[in-house]
Amino acid sequence: MKVNKYFPFAFLYFFINAMALPFGLTYTALLAPLFYVWVLVTRKKEILLPFITVLAPFIVVQVLYVGVARKPYFYSLINLVLVYVFCQAVYTFLTTCTNVEKIFRWLLIINFIFCLGAIALYFTPYYDTVWIEQNLTEGIKDFRRMKLFTYEASHYATLMVPLFCFYLLQYLFRKNAIKGRFLIPMIFLPFILSMSFGVIACLVVSGVITYVLYFSQLTRLRRVFNAVLFSGAILLVGTFVFYLFFRDNFFVLRLMNILNGQDSSGKGRAYDAYILAQKLVQMRDPYWGVGLGQVKLMGADVIGDYYLYNKDFVATIPNAVAETFAVFGWVGVILRFVVQFFFFVYTKVWTNYYRLWLFLFIFIFQFIGSFITNIAEYVIWIFACTEVFRQFAVLRSTGRQALLPGYQA
Repeated sequence: MKVNKYFPFAFLYFFINAMALPFGLTYTALLAPLFYVWVLVTRKKEILLPFITVLAPFIVVQVLYVGVARKPYFYSLINLVLVYVFCQAVYTFLTTCTNVEKIFRWLLIINFIFCLGAIALYFTPYYDTVWIEQNLTEGIKDFRRMKLFTYEASHYATLMVPLFCFYLLQYLFRKNAIKGRFLIPMIFLPFILSMSFGVIACLVVSGVITYVLYFSQLTRLRRVFNAVLFSGAILLVGTFVFYLFFRDNFFVLRLMNILNGQDSSGKGRAYDAYILAQKLVQMRDPYWGVGLGQVKLMGADVIGDYYLYNKDFVATIPNAVAETFAVFGWVGVILRFVVQFFFFVYTKVWTNYYRLWLFLFIFIFQFIGSFITNIAEYVIWIFACTEVFRQFAVLRSTGRQALLPGYQA
């Protein structure tokens, strides 16, 4: 069978982008010059100048700061530009490739095979190849979560979001080519094994919002209606059973710790990140931020004192909005949301269930996780703001029904 010419790059992005590379470096960054030339040839349009123009005011202001470390600054700037080039390549791919769904199908199958292999490795001394052992929450130590070949479990889960949303909608709208009894385990298993509460919560909340916004149209679809009833029943029964009989279960313990504000990971991403960002910008400029590459240097003392660390650690702010505030200040935060709002309106995200679900997911997720050079986040933004998968287009009700083409209620 002929392999799509784009598939090797999709495989690299989803599965092995950071394999055997130093932390922070990816193959998509190393290939950015190639992507840049390909975009220029394909679209015949210069893509770097507008981006540098937007960054120019920040660069001019920030490099003039007293005490700014210029070498880390320009290294981080180069990395940001490489991320931008890859994002342009993803957009170009989505607008030129005519069989994205076929690539998705192969990615889904390969990922499922990897998941089964990871389960087998769980019980061997080589588990750390695809599993990460962490203190999950207060009272649960050395808990294993599947990260596959990425550096962290939640990052792997974020990578899988476009596949999950696509195939779950395909199943709900009766457009699935893979039989449901096989498809459902294939799309849910990655999230069960990675146990990324943040990603799962954002998927559920954004999915519920999408359903509520199009309640009338979606409730007419029998499989959607049945799924809502089934999920609600499982949630109620599961909550009752777990609370009565499995209170010491890791799932219940972490959920209760999150609700009580005692989960160190959740608190660090959703609360502490903003406090630390505020402390950092007060050292430089709240309007323009501390500058690229400076959080790692300036944050060593600030974050170390805040958490009372007495050992070496990498200073980071694990929250995209908070890190934007720290690096680019209030100007950067405002620009971030202006760009999001502009593309939401300009590309009419609300006209497609898939795109709307992705947009709502990543909009919520940016407040509790991610980071400003996270390509998994940007790829989701690009999927949300690009006209892909028209089979999920919202059909306005003009009569008795408003069903998707080919759907039987």
